[in-house]
Amino acid sequence: MPVTVTRTTITTTTTSSSGLGSPTIVGSPRALTQPLGLLRLLQLVSTCVAFSLVASVGAWTGSMGNWSMFTWCFCFSVTLIILIVELCGLQARFPLSWRNFPITFACYAALFCLSASIIYPTTYVQFLSHGRSRDHAIAATFFSCIACVAYATEVAWTRARPGEITGYMATVPGLLKVLETFVACIIFAFISDTNLYQHQPALEWCVAVYAICFILAAVAILLNLGECTNVLPIPFPSFLSGLALLSVLLYATALVLWPLYQFDEKYGGQPQRSRDVSCSRSHAYYVCGWDRRLAVAILTAINLLAFLAQLKFHFVSSELLPQLPPPPSTLDPEGFFLMQI
Repeated sequence: MPVTVTRTTITTTTTSSSGLGSPTIVGSPRALTQPLGLLRLLQLVSTCVAFSLVASVGAWTGSMGNWSMFTWCFCFSVTLIILIVELCGLQARFPLSWRNFPITFACYAALFCLSASIIYPTTYVQFLSHGRSRDHAIAATFFSCIACVAYATEVAWTRARPGEITGYMATVPGLLKVLETFVACIIFAFISDTNLYQHQPALEWCVAVYAICFILAAVAILLNLGECTNVLPIPFPSFLSGLALLSVLLYATALVLWPLYQFDEKYGGQPQRSRDVSCSRSHAYYVCGWDRRLAVAILTAINLLAFLAQLKFHFVSSELLPQLPPPPSTLDPEGFFLMQI
């Protein structure tokens, strides 16, 4: 792959299967005219329009509205930072690994915008009366969906292919780590009401499982973003394999205990939604207790499947997986790691 390096511009010619088969120009205004640059401009505009529409009419009351507004503002801010770094050619001075950071953020942003596109209309918009506020909220949901598709497209374009040299977060196991931590965050949001699990040791164990697995997965992500995986006393692949196996075992217990103690009458659970007085009528900006319990059970199953998939990847032949990057000593003098994207 021919590469041309200058003081402020890196031009990489590639014909990868990502659909970006054109030179990638970094540290130049021309970066915005490339497919990935145009895609990030779409992300920037769609998230900006989404939060602007909602802010102009104050249509973000309650925890669910706050979550959606935070999502759009956060995604807009980080996307803007990424564009500025690439336009100015500041990747080498960025405090986090540029091999791992953009795709990690894009994956998180896609999940954030997806959640906002679902939660905002179902828990907020439907309770608004017809008028200007409702119209703005519906339009914001539309632009949130556009942003979700744009971020998901970036992930699909920039993820690693077999045989490529890339950062861990661009591989399927790395992206699964993002999914696992995101799902855990949603679980924490649903169990913020401590009445859902207090005074039940089995349910408190489930909460401990969610917290332990989230912390370990977050540590793995941070080690990659900081490029300090060598600080571990064991090889990083061994750490990931052990983490995946441990998480599968822990989540398997939570998948059994949470539904059992939440929905089985013999264990003090509530099998029918109609018996939950908090669900007796529709509440604006609020999710009732039974729905929270059900959501946590579903999310627990999703995370267990994600950990199982990740465990499977650790048993796949290394020849079928993308290659991890070489040591930092192989970086070029400007501090850039030249890779195929």
